[in-house]
Amino acid sequence: MERQVPMNRLIELREVVFVIQSQKISYHAQRAEQKRGNIFHQAQTLNQGAPDVVFLHELSAYDGDWGILPALPRLAEDYCQSSLWVFFLEEETVINLARLLQVLARFGAGREWFLGRALHDDDATIIHHYAFSEEPDTFAYPDFIAGWALSCVLVKRLASYMKYEPPKSDFTIDLKHEIALYIWEEAHGPALMPVHQFCSDLHGSPSTEHCASTVNTYLPSCGSPVEREDIFVAVKTCQKFHSDRVPVVKKTWAKDAMSLEYYSDLSDPTIPTTDLGVANTEKGHCAKTFAILSRFAQGGVTRAPWLLLVDDDTLISLPRLRQLLRCYDPREAVGIGERYGYGLTKGGYSYLTGGAGMVFSRVAVSRILSSGCSCPSPDAPDDMVLGRCLSRLGLPVIHSPQFHQARPDDYPKELLLRQSPISFHKHWNINPIAVYQQWLLDTGEPFHHLLTREHRKIPLQQ
Repeated sequence: MERQVPMNRLIELREVVFVIQSQKISYHAQRAEQKRGNIFHQAQTLNQGAPDVVFLHELSAYDGDWGILPALPRLAEDYCQSSLWVFFLEEETVINLARLLQVLARFGAGREWFLGRALHDDDATIIHHYAFSEEPDTFAYPDFIAGWALSCVLVKRLASYMKYEPPKSDFTIDLKHEIALYIWEEAHGPALMPVHQFCSDLHGSPSTEHCASTVNTYLPSCGSPVEREDIFVAVKTCQKFHSDRVPVVKKTWAKDAMSLEYYSDLSDPTIPTTDLGVANTEKGHCAKTFAILSRFAQGGVTRAPWLLLVDDDTLISLPRLRQLLRCYDPREAVGIGERYGYGLTKGGYSYLTGGAGMVFSRVAVSRILSSGCSCPSPDAPDDMVLGRCLSRLGLPVIHSPQFHQARPDDYPKELLLRQSPISFHKHWNINPIAVYQQWLLDTGEPFHHLLTREHRKIPLQQ
């Protein structure tokens, strides 16, 4: 139930700082610029001066600012001295400024407020470290695409508090949940206050007349998909999984690949697999991954502009990946996937989680190899090592919510239904072929039949 707060006075635009959760690559920078232009245009129609609109990827030289907590000291010092609110939004969030100011005016800005559209877990999940395992739906965290807000009183206290009480975990896995948990549990701040005017419905939908925020689109649409031959697929496997995991790949998504190789510790002509001369390790697989990068870069096997690295228990939709990649320029050095972070509040780095699938442009692979980046040990975690390489080179780690390190059951269903997922990972306690057919196989039918009564208020892009 949303708490009613007496209105003290109207809020002016200059008292709100807008932070676009932007990313450092041409496509995303352009989308953020369009968003800023729309905000400035609305400000003119309201006869108010242009507010501060910050691109998160330009806030500082540190690429870990996407983790929000590292960005709070700069936001507190540079913007919250004269402003009352920080409103965070994604590139596809559509704001009605007049309604947003009315909403914020209902909350006394002299208090600590954490406002947003509430998401809940239906079941305890590994990506949230099984938090609230007995009653997972009791904890709310913000739906970023609907926009969310922190009062500057809270921003300034959090910025100060983090100096002596940074997050206990070094890993950033699901940012929206971890932000909410840190504010409430570790920083002893407010729980998320659900605001029904922050909406995740598509802009223009009949149900959005009351909304201060809506969504432009759930999925990027940049034209026709890249060609099948533009993606070279490298599947990492080993002898002990030849008989169970590899057949799943072949029965599901491998048919959509024009160029694909299985890399193993044993040459098996029945699959066939390629032995790179790298012994299998129980974890990490860094040496194998760098051998794959070298093979790709040499160009003898393929001249494709994109490399997709996946595990043998990754489920993926190559048609959807081809659609996504049309938004990116392969002449740029870029890595795309599900972005995680390590030690972000301590000057750490970002990386693409390997199980969800890692996509690299050929230019990025060449930059990584020519830089001298290498494995500290054969079994070092390949995705984290590559993340450190990209960080040292100043190359972007681009996040797409369509990639998933875990299984569908580990994510809120309403998010999956609007994402048109590209990947999931792990065969644990599921039927992987059934999961592929339900979530990744395009049949021409929308996901409406999967929606429960509870989720039917979430419209889907047709």
